[in-house]
Amino acid sequence: MPPHLSADRSTAQPPGRGPVDALISQTRRLKGDVDAVRRGTPADTSDPRDRWQRALYDLALHQLNDLDEHLAQLRDGPLPVPAQAAPAGPAGPAPTTQSTPGQGPLLSRVGSAEWNLLTDEASWSGELYRILDRDPAAPPLTLDELPSLVHDEDRPRLTAMVTGCLVDARPIDGEFRLIRPDGSVRTVHMMGEPVLGTDGSTASMWAVLRDVSELRRCRRAVSETRDSLHHRGQDAARTGQRLAVGLREAVLPAWRGSLLLPRRGPRTLDVAARHLPSATGAATGGEWYDALELSDGATLLSVGELTGQGVGVASGMAMLIGAMRGMAMSGTEPGPLMACLNRLLDATGQPALGSGLCLRYRPETRSLVWAQAGHPVPLLFRGGTGHALDVPDGVLLGAGPTSSYGQAEETLEAGDLLLLHTDGLVPGRTGAASAHRLVGLAPQFAESRTAQECLLAVLREFGDRQRENDACVLVARVAS
Repeated sequence: MPPHLSADRSTAQPPGRGPVDALISQTRRLKGDVDAVRRGTPADTSDPRDRWQRALYDLALHQLNDLDEHLAQLRDGPLPVPAQAAPAGPAGPAPTTQSTPGQGPLLSRVGSAEWNLLTDEASWSGELYRILDRDPAAPPLTLDELPSLVHDEDRPRLTAMVTGCLVDARPIDGEFRLIRPDGSVRTVHMMGEPVLGTDGSTASMWAVLRDVSELRRCRRAVSETRDSLHHRGQDAARTGQRLAVGLREAVLPAWRGSLLLPRRGPRTLDVAARHLPSATGAATGGEWYDALELSDGATLLSVGELTGQGVGVASGMAMLIGAMRGMAMSGTEPGPLMACLNRLLDATGQPALGSGLCLRYRPETRSLVWAQAGHPVPLLFRGGTGHALDVPDGVLLGAGPTSSYGQAEETLEAGDLLLLHTDGLVPGRTGAASAHRLVGLAPQFAESRTAQECLLAVLREFGDRQRENDACVLVARVAS
């Protein structure tokens, strides 16, 4: 076998710049042409064929980016091995990975390695250290140590490839996943060959490695959208469901368990909340809950829902939550805030109706100011009993652009519990009947010490019921 050349060995010389520069120019012109056509395709569509075309354009652009980067590497020559990685070199800062305009670090550059079986020595190129995100001061890993970087499920594959190369002199050509020091997972493509000694036995093994994570991601996107063309109706609904669920998870508060608001000072609210999916798990409507500490020390509480299901409703829910938070931060009171949300929903051009509660709690006076828009009113529990608060004026959001919303005020006491919920929490019951069932939990709430315990009491009673739609419940307990 003729002697091999490492992919970026320091002794390699770059080819003439003229021919490679011409190839780079052609590649970049082609990238521009493809990108121009790509921008003419819909960026957000429910049509599986449009999504498939968009994914193919993305894949083509990614591959052209790779080609551009590899040609630039060929023209410029290999980056030097960091001084820290050289066995006898002094320690020093690692050089910065090159990048092209508009791109991040070149994760797809090619690195190389050689393992000498006679001396048990290993040598890595500087690029390989960068691809694996290894400290250049650390020695290269031996073949026995290399699997320690590999995902558990892929170690047998790597072991089989290396064994086949060393024992049977078979070339290596395969992929495996690496776990980098920061915990991220990357997919690496490895190609290599054995180097035979004069007696015909394997003396060493060399390999080149490339990070192909983004390329594989693009190809998966193409494959997924291509498959969706065969199951258009069902797959479109499933994709919309995933997007709606993802959007809901991104918008709803990330805290779990109890939350103390505000986080400083006495007379805080102990808050706990839960989203309850429908019996089938496929409804994904526009139900939400929210709790936010405001800049003046007050606490914003809200629950609500939009009519309909799917991505459009979930995005509308996200819009309303964002607008509510922004106006509450600026000091807008619940009544005027509801009026603004109503005008916002009316101005979107997409017919939708919504209901909601907006409450502002001031811990220094334990005062609660709230407004509602066609929504089940808050329930107040005190001393082992419960009742619904008096209802201020307020129609459904989106019912009319000039609707006005009143607000009510209540003074809370230590140990009081507020329960906010959306329709559907009590399956088959709405309005007064639903409130009556929830008020029946008052004795259990009186024995509970935290909002989380009260929430668990609600879930024990209604969490496993067969409901047609999603529901949300939020409980807030005034700390002693």
